[in-house]
Amino acid sequence: MTTERQAERVREEVADVFAYLLQLADHLDIDLAGALREKVRRNEQRYPVALAKGRADKYDQIHADET
Repeated sequence: MTTERQAERVREEVADVFAYLLQLADHLDIDLAGALREKVRRNEQRYPVALAKGRADKYDQIHADET
């Protein structure tokens, strides 16, 4: 069980990672919202809910079961 202090430390680390991500995206002129939308769209195609729900298999294994 995590203590409140441990939870606070994790929150601080997550905030640090997020801040660095924002700086990196800005430096590289990456639209984070657009990149996320595109990634979600690709994942929806690669991992259709009907095939992937409840599974942790890789993409090629999920689609191998279709044949």
